[in-house]
Amino acid sequence: MATLTSYRLCLKDSTTFTLSRPASPSICDRSYIRWRSPRAAVIPNFHLPMRSNEIKNRTNVDDIKSLRLITAIKTPYLPDGRFDLEAYDALVNMQINGGVEAVIVGGTTGEGQLMSWDEHIMLIGHTVNCFGSSIRVIGNTGSNSTREAIHATEQGFAVGMHAALHINPYYGKTSLEGMIAHFESVLSMGPAIIYNVPSRSSQDIPPQVIHSLAKKANFAGVKECVGNERIKQYTDNKIVVWSGNDDQCHDSRWSYGATGVISVTSNLVPGLIWQLMFEGANFSLNAKLMPLIEWLFQEPNPIGLNTALAQLGVARPVFRLPYVPLSREKRIEFVHLVKEIGRENFVGDKDIQVLDDNDFILIGRY
Repeated sequence: MATLTSYRLCLKDSTTFTLSRPASPSICDRSYIRWRSPRAAVIPNFHLPMRSNEIKNRTNVDDIKSLRLITAIKTPYLPDGRFDLEAYDALVNMQINGGVEAVIVGGTTGEGQLMSWDEHIMLIGHTVNCFGSSIRVIGNTGSNSTREAIHATEQGFAVGMHAALHINPYYGKTSLEGMIAHFESVLSMGPAIIYNVPSRSSQDIPPQVIHSLAKKANFAGVKECVGNERIKQYTDNKIVVWSGNDDQCHDSRWSYGATGVISVTSNLVPGLIWQLMFEGANFSLNAKLMPLIEWLFQEPNPIGLNTALAQLGVARPVFRLPYVPLSREKRIEFVHLVKEIGRENFVGDKDIQVLDDNDFILIGRY
């Protein structure tokens, strides 16, 4: 039997290995290596938050709370499925010119669910780099995985986003205590808006959770999609709320105390939504926009918006699957809506088109 020689290695993080090998250099057996668990596995909070304490160019949570018009910005694509940054930049500039104060990058409307995290963080960083001095950039860095939400939020703030948007864990739903723990894990990193959309997450964030989170310094407010009665519960308790429903946002703002709206429709008519949020109650304008809003949401968002922006010539008619364009019949309806509301109120400067079915490019691998 071979004679064993033992070595003890101690690394800087106190990870310890004991290595034993046969004295004879001609014999090597991995089974002699014994591994001891590193400190990270046994010491709480070993992984410190990856954050900067620099305050230059940072946004105070009160700045986020004051925003009235936030656009959930669309992400346009090139024919091969990559981001069309030229079209994206043009659309963001149209939002700025229309009075929009902030954009949600990579949200449901921006199809963050179809992005890799590399794409996601790149787009947040690009938006900050190009437009961060003119508009607030709110990155959708939420996830149903707390680990992913932490990592993405760290990266988002590292590239300069002004605030984060966080949804509750969906599909693999958790308890209310788990929901609070999930949100608290990311609230320490910077200003955050909590997003309640039970129609997508399949789990409501009840008021007791929001009231608990509202005590945190970085809690900016709630994007609430349940309805105006829920919004009033919060505004009566001085919690900032943005309506997540374009069809209710006018009344949310002027009758139920909402600070503003996180809007899909403002991608198309930013100036008109600005009027709804800033110029007082305007029931006539709200009624005028209602057919457009209903058209946009006849199929799950962002199908209608993607179709509309292609018809307006603002984005190429490229869809990442599983999204597909609205039917030709519905596209003809949109042409009529644009003429009724006035082409001058919509983004872009090209003539509205119906487009043929074969004009659309559907991308499954990109």
